[in-house]
Amino acid sequence: QVQLVEAGGGLVLAGGSLRLSCAASGRTFTTYTMAWFRQAPGKEREFVAAITWSHHNTYYADSVKGRFTASRDNAKNTVYLQMNSLKPEDTAIYYCAAVQYVSGSSSERDYNYWGQGTQVTVSS
Repeated sequence: QVQLVEAGGGLVLAGGSLRLSCAASGRTFTTYTMAWFRQAPGKEREFVAAITWSHHNTYYADSVKGRFTASRDNAKNTVYLQMNSLKPEDTAIYYCAAVQYVSGSSSERDYNYWGQGTQVTVSS
């Protein structure tokens, strides 16, 4: 069982930056591919970024490429999402997700552990 706790959301002006973090419980963090998803009001949850358990390969949605960076610190059981050049359309609840031994997936159906989410609001 893995528990995920996100932090770092908030209100920011367009063009600003935020760094989200997701702390995971358990001693097998290194075997989990970690991902970020988001859900805007009235919309379905969508993939944002993933970082694999092996080789730490990263994958991004086209809408955030070049602006967002996913990273992980296995010593701290934590994954991060650095968000730069934020836009109002980035406003959403951001969720951290985890799946063991799967190499990068953008499908939420592949992830079996989820955090409670953290709100990111970007004002224009």
